[in-house]
Amino acid sequence: MKRWLPAPLLTLALWAMWLLLNDSVAPAHLLLGLVGAWLVPLLVGPLGPAGPPVKRPLVLARLVLVVGRDVVLSALDVAGGVLRSRRRPPRGTFVPIPLELRDAHALAALAVITTVIPGTVWSELAADHSVVLLHVFDLDDEAEFVALYKARYEAPLKEIFE
Repeated sequence: MKRWLPAPLLTLALWAMWLLLNDSVAPAHLLLGLVGAWLVPLLVGPLGPAGPPVKRPLVLARLVLVVGRDVVLSALDVAGGVLRSRRRPPRGTFVPIPLELRDAHALAALAVITTVIPGTVWSELAADHSVVLLHVFDLDDEAEFVALYKARYEAPLKEIFE
């Protein structure tokens, strides 16, 4: 079954998208959309990289909750920083963070996490993947930020992927 229908949810989503974009449920659209939605995952699937090995799914679940909480709290902090910027301008700065992660999937996940947290921007990754340069919207203590970043995001990702 997996050989002939490698991604059933993707097939269903592509078919639904085809029908919505064409704004029609005519038999020709139903059939053409279904054939296209079936062929795309079948032909493109082998081109993708192998999925990441997740060794600790409970740690992953906890990390998702931590990131969700941090997104909300950081959004509130950034909004407060913008509102009080006339009295006290934000102290934005670039922070180099040494990394222990080497797995490509873990680094990609770390980049995504950094990107979704308001107030942080992934600026550069060293060629040897040993240091990431982040821009932080408002920073009081660089050492505290580095320790927090490594403990909240890098350490769980290292547990999950390495």
